[in-house]
Amino acid sequence: MGRRPRIEPPPRVVDASLLAAVVVLLGTGAVSLVSGRPAGAWVFDVHAVAGLATVVLLAWKLRRVRHRLAPDALDATRALSALLGVVAAAALATGIWWVFGGTLDLGPWGLLNLHIGLGLTVPILLALHLRQRFALPSRRSVADRRNALRYAALVGSGAVVWRAQEAANTALGTTGAERRFTGSREEGSDDGNRFPVTSWVADDPDPVDRSSWSLTVDGMVGESLELSAADLPDGGGDAVAEASGTGPDQTETRALLDCTSGWYSEHDWQGVRVGDLIDAAGPRSGAAWVQFRSVTGYRWSLPLDEARDALLATRVDGQPLSHGHGAPMRLVAPGRRGFQWVKWVESVRVTRRREVGEWLAVFVSGIDG
Repeated sequence: MGRRPRIEPPPRVVDASLLAAVVVLLGTGAVSLVSGRPAGAWVFDVHAVAGLATVVLLAWKLRRVRHRLAPDALDATRALSALLGVVAAAALATGIWWVFGGTLDLGPWGLLNLHIGLGLTVPILLALHLRQRFALPSRRSVADRRNALRYAALVGSGAVVWRAQEAANTALGTTGAERRFTGSREEGSDDGNRFPVTSWVADDPDPVDRSSWSLTVDGMVGESLELSAADLPDGGGDAVAEASGTGPDQTETRALLDCTSGWYSEHDWQGVRVGDLIDAAGPRSGAAWVQFRSVTGYRWSLPLDEARDALLATRVDGQPLSHGHGAPMRLVAPGRRGFQWVKWVESVRVTRRREVGEWLAVFVSGIDG
């Protein structure tokens, strides 16, 4: 007990550090959901190191307050604190379990989704907890050189452990060694429609009737387009060719779909280049964004320059897209996460600004009123 002060910072510093760690975890976790390019790998590393540091901080915290959690000492405030500790520990445990190759079947969801859900619950419970118990550390304790050294050692140890797990996974041959930098594992690459079918929130429409389906291209364009399935190159038509004067051939793009559910799959996608459709409609001056809208109301926007190189796919590895994968047409956006690859696309809208309510639409799309 006499050695603890040389290892553990003062109580208020630990509490403030836990708050800071949760903020870092929540921030990097949110960014990781939309980060699919290798240049963003550092976000996942920071998230992991912060998680490992939180394990130590939480252990220090629980060691100090364990006597308050006895059944006969519990009141509403302490019960909330205990619940926060359990949920935080579960969020950390599920993340660590995933890293070492763990799986969990929760129907349409999996272990990584559970980790994300628990992680989003922590700040809610923490906010309630802080209303009852929170005191800032003194300026002197924050500026203390010994505390600075303790935290340097804590973060450094977290980084070492994070790298050590990669070596351990490789040595043990676990599925944790086969993860992409996002944490996702490969499933169904180059095998047509045989990769996982997942839908965001409540998106689960009936199969789209190709005979009545159409794709509109409108907004800040010189001339709106409306194309039926037969008008697309894959359907043998030439409406785009007539509108543009030259017309695109069917385009093929190799792209990797990385889903926030914890899997990735790489395929050759065939369809229409978005830039060709936009050029056929004639973008007006000031156009900056392109929004892709699903038959469910789900929608996502890409900057105009990025959208030009995206693909509206009708086939994958030469096979017509299945309904579960977005037939008759889905967005293929290289470098973006799976939930941004809009399925069942029926509208391409060129705009000056991104829609303010787009994030809200993501969470309520597909819900019948």
